[in-house]
Amino acid sequence: MRFRTRTFLLSFVPFALLLSASFWAIQDMVQATVRDGVRVSLRENHQSAAKLHARNELQNSRFLKIVGENAVLKAGLQLANANPSSADARLTVEDQVTELCAEMGFDLLLVSDAEGRAIAGVTRSNTVLVRMEPKQLPSTALSGLATVSGRVYQIASVPIDQSYENLGNLTIGELFDLSEFTTPALLLRDGRVIQSNLKGVSYDEIGAAMGHCNRLEECEVRLRGEIYVSVAMQSISLGNGYVLRTLQSLDAASGPVRFVLRRVFVVAAAAALLLALICGILSAKSIVGPISAIVEKLRDSAATGIPAEFHEAPASVSEIQELMESFNRAAGAVKDGRAQLESAYVQFIGSLAHALDARDQYTAGHSSRVSEISCAIARALCVEADVLEQIRTGALLHDIGKIGISDVVLQKPGKLTVEEFDIIKQHPTIGRHILEGVNGFEPYLDSVELHHENWDGTGYPHGLAGEAVPLAARIIHVADAYDAMTSDRPYRRGMTHGRAMSILAECSGTQFDPTLVDVFQKIGALPEGVDRAEDLLKLLTALEPEQARVAEVQQ
Repeated sequence: MRFRTRTFLLSFVPFALLLSASFWAIQDMVQATVRDGVRVSLRENHQSAAKLHARNELQNSRFLKIVGENAVLKAGLQLANANPSSADARLTVEDQVTELCAEMGFDLLLVSDAEGRAIAGVTRSNTVLVRMEPKQLPSTALSGLATVSGRVYQIASVPIDQSYENLGNLTIGELFDLSEFTTPALLLRDGRVIQSNLKGVSYDEIGAAMGHCNRLEECEVRLRGEIYVSVAMQSISLGNGYVLRTLQSLDAASGPVRFVLRRVFVVAAAAALLLALICGILSAKSIVGPISAIVEKLRDSAATGIPAEFHEAPASVSEIQELMESFNRAAGAVKDGRAQLESAYVQFIGSLAHALDARDQYTAGHSSRVSEISCAIARALCVEADVLEQIRTGALLHDIGKIGISDVVLQKPGKLTVEEFDIIKQHPTIGRHILEGVNGFEPYLDSVELHHENWDGTGYPHGLAGEAVPLAARIIHVADAYDAMTSDRPYRRGMTHGRAMSILAECSGTQFDPTLVDVFQKIGALPEGVDRAEDLLKLLTALEPEQARVAEVQQ
């Protein structure tokens, strides 16, 4: 992510988050206000319903007293009390109960004796009156809500008296149906839902949602992703473990308010966010522009290894100006240190090569000549500048391992024995061990260790073949062989240039890379009549600037 983007986000995102948090906080406040209003409304509805229920009970009580004064009913009840086991007496009461229920339109009518034992009862199923069997009759006088024959009734009872004597009780009931309620409501008995007017929701699902509300007058429940406030109608006594609870949807109640609030807030938020966006962009641009330029230059510096310097005038920010000046001072110090380090490095490499050449007057200058010839071949191949420098230094160091070879063997004037040649063959490995312990010499280890590997795999120390040997080592192998053949030794005179070139051609494809031999043959062609090896170095030195220009164009 770009620095400008990060700066903008750091200034813009907190404002957006604050705005969002404010919106949710306000929405919660509205929700809480609506919730309180719903609860107050439910309580007021409950109080109104309680007053209406009280008036209805009073009217029912008066009506029951009138019905209880029915002389025929009293006579039948006296007969039943006098003959408890008489089926005719019970049938007389049952006929009278059926007649009263048909005339008055009750859903339930029961008559019990003075001790509360039911004598006769009738229920209405649709429009048909059904007489109840004795085992179906409740055993006590009832009030409030009651379940009779699996149906819930709202009932009321009144005593039947005759001259201060209680003959029994008369109980009437109406079916309790929540479908007549205009608001969502539940009827529970002992914590279990037995009626509900919520459409499409099973009693089990409602019961699971209402599980935590059994002992609470008010609670919140979630049904089908919607939040409801549930309030128990404790102002109406239903008795027998029945509880009536009403429900009010908070989402439905607060929806219109939240819709208006959301519209207002969206418009305000859009305007505020637009203003914050413009301010954030302008602020980020004024700050990030100069810093981005600094970062870009530092990134280029990291890629090239060249310390960055800043010359252009930055924005009018004093801190950024001071930062650029500090970078410039640091870059100058790094450049000076790097120049000194490179100078010391070059001197160190030269010292190693001279130390090696100083051991034998016959090999003096060998490393430098091999380096020059190797670089000429590499330039003809148009290698990159960093590869060329790697080959140059690797060639200077290629025989550094001979420091570890005894002078007795190294400077022996005659032909070496097999054992002595085996000792000489150790110098590539010794050279690698010497250099691999020095930081910064890793690029030259292969050139030092593998410059005696042959193209056909017969070389040493590992017997590598073909392109398994790095290009730098193969180039140094050709240059090393040429200079060794054309240099004087204690036991022989140096060969002519032509003879050395002829031997290289003969060994092309076996000892040497044929491509490199062909390249060396082309750049090492001397004028006719000239056959001295030292003239080759003069020719290569003269051709070096031209080859460098050709390589630059080809790259």
